[in-house]
Amino acid sequence: MFKKLLWPVIGLLIVASMVLSACGTPTPEATKVIETKEVKFNAATPNTMVFVSIGENIDTLDPAWNYESDGDAVILNVYDQLVTYKGASATEFVPALATGWNVSADGKTYTFDIRKGVKFHDGADLTPEDVAYSFRRGVLQGGTNSPQWLYTEPFFGIGIYDVAELIDPEGGLDDDAEALKEAASAKLAEACQMVLDAVEFDNAAGTVTFNLATPWGPFLATIAQSWGSILDKDWAIKNGAWDGDCATWQNYYGVTSETSPLRDKVNGTGPYKLDSWTPGEEKILVINPNWWRTEPVDAGIAAKPTIERIVLKGVSEWGTRFAMLQAGDADVVSVPRGNISQVDPLVGEFCEYSLDTASFDCTVKSEQPLRLFRGAPDVSRTDVFMTFDLNVEGGNPYVGSGQLDGNGIPPDFFNDIHIRKAFNYCFDFDAYIQDALAGEAVQVSGPLIPGMIGYDNDGPKYAFDMDKCKEELKLAWDGQVWEKGFRLQVAYNTGNVTRQTITQILQNNFATIDGKFRLEIIALPWPTYLAEFRNSRLPVAVSGWIEDLHDPHNWAQPFLIGTYAGRQNMPKEMWDMFNELVMAGVAETDNAKRAEIYKHITQVDYENAIAIRGAVVTTRSYWQRWMGGYYYNPIYGWDSHYYTLTKQ
Repeated sequence: MFKKLLWPVIGLLIVASMVLSACGTPTPEATKVIETKEVKFNAATPNTMVFVSIGENIDTLDPAWNYESDGDAVILNVYDQLVTYKGASATEFVPALATGWNVSADGKTYTFDIRKGVKFHDGADLTPEDVAYSFRRGVLQGGTNSPQWLYTEPFFGIGIYDVAELIDPEGGLDDDAEALKEAASAKLAEACQMVLDAVEFDNAAGTVTFNLATPWGPFLATIAQSWGSILDKDWAIKNGAWDGDCATWQNYYGVTSETSPLRDKVNGTGPYKLDSWTPGEEKILVINPNWWRTEPVDAGIAAKPTIERIVLKGVSEWGTRFAMLQAGDADVVSVPRGNISQVDPLVGEFCEYSLDTASFDCTVKSEQPLRLFRGAPDVSRTDVFMTFDLNVEGGNPYVGSGQLDGNGIPPDFFNDIHIRKAFNYCFDFDAYIQDALAGEAVQVSGPLIPGMIGYDNDGPKYAFDMDKCKEELKLAWDGQVWEKGFRLQVAYNTGNVTRQTITQILQNNFATIDGKFRLEIIALPWPTYLAEFRNSRLPVAVSGWIEDLHDPHNWAQPFLIGTYAGRQNMPKEMWDMFNELVMAGVAETDNAKRAEIYKHITQVDYENAIAIRGAVVTTRSYWQRWMGGYYYNPIYGWDSHYYTLTKQ
């Protein structure tokens, strides 16, 4: 159903494939220089910064719909939110478009004082009504592939994932725009009023109030992200978004990334403006000279942007990206883990992350032009997902014959647990970590990541075992798989070398057992890949996730009942089982009890082998040494706020 994918990224992405992060630079708070040499690095174009990633992968620029980290790279820089993170801290927040806030004693009411004198890029004034409209419009627009579930749960109760469920609690109307329009008018009006009551505004008092159905610890973390971006109400309506009338909201529900009226239109209050977007090629941002911020969010972090132009290019071919980095035509590029040996000789300054100080210690070793930041913990992971019930409507090119005849697979091929276990046993985790991630990663146990409440370093996990893989293949489909073999396509997004490596490991290992076990690898452009994955058409998909919130619920929910469970078409009885466990975990307030619930969830995830759980990496980020002003916040990764950056 739901998330922010690492492409894409999220998967996105700080992706396990590129694993880039916007890290701290030579500011006293972020970095300690151990050794210095008098070497000056000057860029030929100090007023333009060029980021080059593995692809231009934006799905949409509508903050209410975007759930991909490539979209975040633009949205977080052209829009502002009510609050933002305090520098490198992933748990502390400071005012942004709000000047302050109060929380009721029961933790269910948040009241924000809205900053005065702020102007949108088109010159209009920010009002509390704009703020309330932004949240209301997003929730009413809905969409189970959007991030709006992050609001519907705290607004209306645990387990409410879409506004349509206020009308049909069973979810029968989710994403069905036409069916929703036919709902009783009284029910539609009631649902809209519930949204209005959840987000109230007072223009005279200058406040916006959120009324939650339940205390929600990560609420500030939720509104600090891209889906908390504030729009100008009049501008949004003029450009085709919801008109603000409860009598019409159903007509705006259930848009897709292609049909969202704000897909390619932007009008924020942020430090940069969108100059142009060429899908598949690049985005260009230009400085907003009238940005409202005058004080830094934290010591050592700039308050105003200094680089006039930000160019975010997509280049899938590694050789081209590397050449741009060598020539100084790019300030930062996405470096696959498998190619770091090419880049490391160009590093003259090494910055190692310290868990104790949450900062980098830097050592200058030579006059080489790059600075490497490494060792910072990542909050993303790439997994392999098997679809339980494939969508074959209109034909499906990924399943071969569509039969278990040696030349294809049936739509319910992965409903057999022995097939899912075989895929887990046939995956060489050590080879993946060494070959694709340069040995700088650790295999995980279950859907959570290390450091989370309830994560057990000694928890159950699959290990590469060809004999067990053969055993499971012999048991699958009552022996028919072993007798006849299979043929299917495994997909990854074009240019993502790490994900390509994952598919090749599976392909080679199955072929080693017997040539009749055929996995054909296919690279798809990101928009196609994402659409096919969302529509449950890919038998096996390799995808990544970067957390929205630093909480185990943000991992258990998407992997077991939300985004990925929906795309895998998980059987209802299995979904019901996981849903009960996930809801118990998020509702529990005692951390010790929560930990036990999540340990049990990990065990059940392992027993059902619903996916191949991957590895969590430590980050590497290569920057030209003429760049400065960046810092590492694990929530933002490399998609940082560009306004802090400098270039000389």
